[in-house]
Amino acid sequence: MDELITSTEKEVLVEMVKLAQKRRMQGNKGDWKDFLKSYDKKIGSSISDPLRRSVDCLVAFIKSFEQDDDVKFFKKVLECHANRDEAEQFKKISPDKETAELRLVRLTLEHPSYPEDYSFPSYEEEWVVVKCLKKSKAMKSTKLLAIDCEMVLCEDGTDALVRVCGVDRNLKVKIDEVVNPNKPIADYRTDITGMSAKDLDGVTCSLKDVQISLKKMLSHGTILVGHSVNNDLQALKLDHTKVIDTSYIFKFAHTNRKPSLSLLCKAKLGDELRKDGQPHNCMDDACAAMKLALARLEGKIDDEITEEVKELDTAKLFVHRIPTYIFTNDLKNIIPGDCTIEVKNIEVNKKAKNTYYKANAIFKNQQEAFEAFEKLKGDLDKDSSGRPQKLVNFDLVSGKTGFVFVCLREDPFEHGTKRSAEDDTPGGIFKKFKTEKLEDPNQCEMHLKEIERLKSELKQRDEDITNFTKLIASLIRKQGL
Repeated sequence: MDELITSTEKEVLVEMVKLAQKRRMQGNKGDWKDFLKSYDKKIGSSISDPLRRSVDCLVAFIKSFEQDDDVKFFKKVLECHANRDEAEQFKKISPDKETAELRLVRLTLEHPSYPEDYSFPSYEEEWVVVKCLKKSKAMKSTKLLAIDCEMVLCEDGTDALVRVCGVDRNLKVKIDEVVNPNKPIADYRTDITGMSAKDLDGVTCSLKDVQISLKKMLSHGTILVGHSVNNDLQALKLDHTKVIDTSYIFKFAHTNRKPSLSLLCKAKLGDELRKDGQPHNCMDDACAAMKLALARLEGKIDDEITEEVKELDTAKLFVHRIPTYIFTNDLKNIIPGDCTIEVKNIEVNKKAKNTYYKANAIFKNQQEAFEAFEKLKGDLDKDSSGRPQKLVNFDLVSGKTGFVFVCLREDPFEHGTKRSAEDDTPGGIFKKFKTEKLEDPNQCEMHLKEIERLKSELKQRDEDITNFTKLIASLIRKQGL
């Protein structure tokens, strides 16, 4: 344990102590508060915030853990921070020494969504942190591997890996494995994954097997390419620093919204990712991500997505706060019209002990998406980006009840486009939406629950700010300022 923490910065020590508290870990002197009572008999546990404790105190607490599992856990926390430090090093490479590949890695790391999207709990069990074997060579490596994964929804409310595909820059297949989650599956999401129960018959490949294979491929500094590849890393339970995210390196004008892979293929490559009715194949997605990255590296395409092309991405409704007991077929019964459901990542609200996920309802064209939104019965509002959104209650034949939020990807008024209410184009529906008010006690109750949740989050943030202010004041006093 000593050699693990001799040069560890206080920020990392504080995180280690907080994680130990969260996991209710106990060393040979008990938990954190028990330790403080024996370590500092004068103050005891009255100051339990790790930020307000000395490095010596934090180190002494970490050293009180002697069990192999505990030592292994703290070692993984250090590995996570080593990866974060490595990410910062990539940002510091001077442009004149930067290869085209490393430039795209830097652009990914500098994207405003990166800190949140790529903050993985890689200290947890089953997670693997990829460490580069020779850092000097790894920093210079321009080797590429594009991947895409498919996930199924399990009965315990979690996503699980069911297939992973990967290709090199020559589009040669490097990995193509069907993976057995080894736990009951609630929804195969066949429309998206292309998988069904029979595809897992006799499959013995596990998540661990895939992690071992990918770790070997990535440990020499290979750059991982993918579209929203953070979702794939989450499914793989793999923490890797060198990433090119194609949803980050291309952008719409005047918005931070990330483009879809199918839109990028149409806009930048002139290709259809898949035809209507064609089954989903994650090998196609991995190849598409690699083609986009290579075209950008070779200067064949730029990063800007024009307004004309942007309209291609509006033939969908964004559905969020979907309870995990609602499957893709259930969503098709909630959303009117003929659509394909594209599942996004699961989000876990640990405080509320509820699990949700997001999805896109994809239609053949923009008109059908607008018409479906108009038919939805729900209270019209706007989301955090100002886009039209409805709170939709559902009561399915199966007995499932609840609510979801359904949002239009684009507001026709956003860019100053004016349409009359008599216009028979989809934009005509919005004048009615402006004045529409639905009064439903159930909807009010749902709104109140959401308000309470937001209040709880704001309270937690206020507490964090207060603690941070106290820390600054303490530091100022120590320095005699």
